[in-house]
Amino acid sequence: MTLEEIIDKRKILAKACVTKAIFPDTTNHHDTLFGGTALQWMDEISFIAATRFCRQNIVTVSSDRIDFKHAVPAGSLVELVANVVEVGRTSLKVRVDMYLESLYEDGSKKAITGYFSFVAIDKDKKPVAVLPQSFLDQYQS
Repeated sequence: MTLEEIIDKRKILAKACVTKAIFPDTTNHHDTLFGGTALQWMDEISFIAATRFCRQNIVTVSSDRIDFKHAVPAGSLVELVANVVEVGRTSLKVRVDMYLESLYEDGSKKAITGYFSFVAIDKDKKPVAVLPQSFLDQYQS
C-alpha cells in the first residue's frame, strides 16, 4: 500500500460519532447549549478520532475556526461527527460537525463546525511521527 492509501484507510477507521441529549444542566440563560460545553464535547470526540487514527499518545494543540450556525435549544439532540481531514508528519487535523435534531421530528441540520489540531507525543512529551515506520510496516504485504 502507498502512504496515501494507508492514510485513507486510517481516516475511515478513525471516524467517531456520538449523540447527546441537551438537558438543562448544559444550557445557559437563553435555554440553549453553552458554547463552552459544545467545545468540550467537540474536543473530546476529535480526540477519539485522532487517537483511532494513530493509536498513539496525542495532545490538542489548537482549535481553529469554530462556526456556530444555529443555536442548540434545550430538549433537543445533537450528533457529533469527527473525521480526520489533514495528516502531517507529527500532527493531524480533525473536523467536527455537530448536527441538531428535534426529539419530535425527523431530520437534522448542521449547527456547529470546528477544527481541532493534535500532535503525537512520546513519553517525554516530544513530538513524534503520527504514523511511525513500525506502524506503517503493518500495511506492507
